[in-house]
Amino acid sequence: MSASSGLNPASLFRSLCRSSPWRWETVRFSVSWISTDGESPALRAWVRRPAALRVETADGTLLHSSTGNEHSRDSFYVSATKASWLVAPRLVTPVYNETGYVHRRPKAAYGEPAFGDPRWAAMLDPVELAGDAPVPYETPFANRVELEDVTEEVHAGRRVLGATATPNISYQPFTPGRPLIGSGRTRVLVDVATAICVSTTALDGDLAGCGHRLAISGVDEYMIDDLFTDAPRTLTDVRDHIPWQVG
Repeated sequence: MSASSGLNPASLFRSLCRSSPWRWETVRFSVSWISTDGESPALRAWVRRPAALRVETADGTLLHSSTGNEHSRDSFYVSATKASWLVAPRLVTPVYNETGYVHRRPKAAYGEPAFGDPRWAAMLDPVELAGDAPVPYETPFANRVELEDVTEEVHAGRRVLGATATPNISYQPFTPGRPLIGSGRTRVLVDVATAICVSTTALDGDLAGCGHRLAISGVDEYMIDDLFTDAPRTLTDVRDHIPWQVG
């Protein structure tokens, strides 16, 4: 944390949590979820914003592949709701603070691709820990979560900001009913370069020890459409030997 930023550690952490939509376009990572039954097998994932997602098992078995454009609306689509006319976050400019993190997020079409567990969207953009903008006054229970022990750490070889987060009554998960943190204290790690939540560990209650672990392998790599499109079964894999019957 920069001593010259002028922000207290909690405000710095919250502004980082608002910043993900403007800090990367593509990311490659592995992730596993930890429950009371143990840790799930790690999955490998490729994400290209706004909605392209590919997911494989550790041995390369394809589980999901989508460009995210399969249900796009054509030019004749008309809606009376404002949400249908919002643009992607990368097309609008937020208000930054002196650290280069986001102070206030504008209206935009937020949302990240998810596989199996809707908390994928929350870990890729952990704004639910901070809200779109700072609260007017730093008073007890005014923020969505209370933050303690904000520290600089290293996770999977990358710089992160860590904090112990406790939800307040105003805490609202991005996906209703699927919060990123538990009802008690949760240790949270957020990657400094991407603002992705790379680790959560519940510290209290029956779910103590549960959470997730994410390891980033690449950021802003070039990813073509073919990576997110499953090849039709009618096509031949030209890497395989094709026998020719003669006579």
